[in-house]
Amino acid sequence: MAKHITPLASVILCMFVIYGRAVHSLPTPVAGLSWTFYSTSCPSLESIVRQRMGAYLSADITQAAGLLRLHFHDCFVQGCDGSVLLNSTSGEQTTPPNLSLRAQAFKIINDIKQHVEAACSGIVSCADILALAARDSVAMAGGPFYPIPFGRRDSLTFANLSTTLANLPSPTSNVTVLISVLGPKGLTFTDLVALSGGHTIGRSNCSSFQNRLYNSTTGISMQDSTLDQNFAKNLYLTCPTNTSVNTTNLDILTPNVFDNKYYVDLLNEQTLFTSDQSLYTDTRTRDIVKSFALNQSLFFQQFVLSMLKMGQLDVLTGSEGEIRNNCWAANPSTYSIIDSEASQESPSYSM
Repeated sequence: MAKHITPLASVILCMFVIYGRAVHSLPTPVAGLSWTFYSTSCPSLESIVRQRMGAYLSADITQAAGLLRLHFHDCFVQGCDGSVLLNSTSGEQTTPPNLSLRAQAFKIINDIKQHVEAACSGIVSCADILALAARDSVAMAGGPFYPIPFGRRDSLTFANLSTTLANLPSPTSNVTVLISVLGPKGLTFTDLVALSGGHTIGRSNCSSFQNRLYNSTTGISMQDSTLDQNFAKNLYLTCPTNTSVNTTNLDILTPNVFDNKYYVDLLNEQTLFTSDQSLYTDTRTRDIVKSFALNQSLFFQQFVLSMLKMGQLDVLTGSEGEIRNNCWAANPSTYSIIDSEASQESPSYSM
């Protein structure tokens, strides 16, 4: 699996090209964020993160999907503030949409934070580290490398259940539901299709797509008409009942490579989720899907722009929030401000 890792020399070369030229053509960061935020206070940040990510992903490239998804679930709920990282029996991690987040992804972020703290104590937020880890996950799995504006600060508390549920659409959602959640955040149909391309890597449990195989009331087999028949037969082997708990790849063509094959899967009606296939069946997004399926470079370009937009949603900056000492808990001085349980627990990763 190590063959999928982008060689460090290539990553560094790409970084020089992007930072030397393309950064000037990218949208201006939101107020409080900067392309050079840590250039003086923690100049070794990106090399530290890249080294740790390289170690983890060379051993298991499938962790890339888990880290990318963790970044998504952080940003869509309460903004990119590291709130999903807070460990508590009543935190975001315990809500239904987050129960399938990878335990190893949390451990990797905490490990990286410890290495960054050793070099630059009290300087770099967990929210910035998570954004960096997601970027390096994409690049090391074969996708585009892109610069990230820094300066995010960490939240003092996490979102409640209703807020989390309202901001993380389920895999059974259609385009109308998806855009009703993403639209108010300033994300467009093009952003929706591009960000959904993150499903070119990763796996899913049968429960997330059993609605396309079984009647939700009776549990009797009832194949979704937008599922390719041969693909559906294989899914029934993986999920023989509507209560099966097995997992399968999101992209059947190149499951551990970040590329545009997810969109080819959509054209072939070989994707798992209703939320995925609806991007092709809905006339508002169909042409965007086709364009990405035909042109990987176009997808990569748009994915970068959409990730930069998403990665700056409702960020805390300046004196807002804090820089956590540990990503799983608020700093001791803020115990009185947030749930003390979240501050004092060690990360149990019971998900």
